[in-house]
Amino acid sequence: MKELVVISGKGGTGKTSLVASFAALAGNAVLADCDVDAADLHLILDPQVERRESFTGGKRARVMSGHCVACGKCEELCVFDAVYFDGPGNGVVDKTYRVDPIGCEGCGVCAWYCPTDAIEFKEVVCGQWFLSRTRFGPMAHARLGIAEENSGKLVSLVREQARELARREGRELVIIDGSPGIGCPVIASVTGASLVLVVTEPTLSGLHDLERVMELGAHFRVPVVVCVNKYDINPRASDDIERVCREKGVETLGRIRYDPEVTRAMVAGKAVVEHTDGPLAEDIREVWRRAEERLNNLSEG
Repeated sequence: MKELVVISGKGGTGKTSLVASFAALAGNAVLADCDVDAADLHLILDPQVERRESFTGGKRARVMSGHCVACGKCEELCVFDAVYFDGPGNGVVDKTYRVDPIGCEGCGVCAWYCPTDAIEFKEVVCGQWFLSRTRFGPMAHARLGIAEENSGKLVSLVREQARELARREGRELVIIDGSPGIGCPVIASVTGASLVLVVTEPTLSGLHDLERVMELGAHFRVPVVVCVNKYDINPRASDDIERVCREKGVETLGRIRYDPEVTRAMVAGKAVVEHTDGPLAEDIREVWRRAEERLNNLSEG
């Protein structure tokens, strides 16, 4: 089984649009949206959910007011200032302590040192994950709750579910829409992948972000290739990006031109290669052809 992960140095580079077209061109792949903090591949692929599960990641403290004696130990020990002395009375004391669920970082110190065991410390539901069907094949995806953490853990879960789908249905390729940047969800997306495709834009910041992502790939020893999206808005910067890639021994799979058809395809809820057969679609097909060729070469090696 091979895994192609598509990532970018920042959001808005066209990563998800490219993944949707790859899904259409692959024909027999399993799809995974691992950009769980801001998932949007479903907007194009319109998945029909077949399985829905809650995701628990981390724990959170809660004062059980009926047991609280207002000793103040929890407030004293909380380094995150998440404990407030404004909870309801309980017949023993007029006021009790309360843990702010947004401010709580889940360290558990308050629960550990509470002399009356008045603090509950349990796992909390942070989001949901799904197994679905799309017109291009099965898909694993997820939605992380607002301001929730542990997105790296959720990404790992989505990847494992996508692999299990591929094993169960005899599919040889998993195409992953990864997160932008170089943080935990990106690391969880790329570690152990067969090939990582970085989508970048021809700007100075795009080059800087690309260099950081390439360093990340080198650190985790995963093969990295690059695609320059909207190359024609700044041909000189596109040349600079390809020069840097050559210097670092990273292959550039191709260039994709700027075209308003991308936006029109998104509005129509379609992949670009579904929506148009013009030069833009040809650019994407060429990048896919070379990515597929690289994947085949890796498996042969």
